[in-house]
Amino acid sequence: MMAGLYPMHNASAMLSRRTGLQSSLTISSKGAQSMLMNIGVLLLAAGSGSRFGGEIAKQYVQVHGKALVLHTLDHLALDPHITVVQPVVSEGDMRFSELVAGLSFPFTLLDPVAGGSARSISMQRGLEGLPAAVDLVAVHDAARPLPSVRLLADVFKTANQYGAAVPGVPVHDTIKRVDELGKVIETPARNTLRAVQTPQVARRVWFDQAIAMEAERLHLHTDDASLLEAAGFDVYISQGDVNNRKITTREDMNWLEAHLNSECAAPGHCDR
Repeated sequence: MMAGLYPMHNASAMLSRRTGLQSSLTISSKGAQSMLMNIGVLLLAAGSGSRFGGEIAKQYVQVHGKALVLHTLDHLALDPHITVVQPVVSEGDMRFSELVAGLSFPFTLLDPVAGGSARSISMQRGLEGLPAAVDLVAVHDAARPLPSVRLLADVFKTANQYGAAVPGVPVHDTIKRVDELGKVIETPARNTLRAVQTPQVARRVWFDQAIAMEAERLHLHTDDASLLEAAGFDVYISQGDVNNRKITTREDMNWLEAHLNSECAAPGHCDR
């Protein structure tokens, strides 16, 4: 399994890491070297957090001294190929803008746009806000605060090579497929299954075409890869990370707090 969190360091250390990563993110195609495309991130922060509970949406809950979504932005900032981030928030949500006021990032952080009633609709609205120069789009959950440097590098490299990629981790439990009555109808082999994460990455033109083809069924797609698959595009799995966990419940938040306490114990870590 790939290494977990790469903890935040001071500004000079972050710059060194970003610079050193440049050479590792080239790929070989028929003997030629090519750099990754211009990458834009759609940061989906429009969820209500109903399973989390409480009056504050989970992406804004304070954990280890700052809002969850700020941890996410800080980890995205470690990848040198992300040029722009488009936040997608709930209609009327001003909290995101208030949180990031006065902060600076190595990418352009656009003003938030309002999402829709379903994930794919929010993604569609976010796409419309990205600059025309962006040609590789990464859709990331704001509630996944720990995308590691290596995870981002691998999913971007895989998407650049094949057109679309999602990070995934092996499934250790036996999975059953059942019918509407609960009767088991299939037991897929575990070695063919992956639990997928975000960012889910594809060529922008593929997302545009998939949205057009699935316009009447956007509300049915629970992730971005399934939208691409339904439109006939091949999606590849890159190496996921067990620490790239979506914070959905209070138990998840307790895990994150403990994880950050451990990772940030060393002097100079998590300074921001």
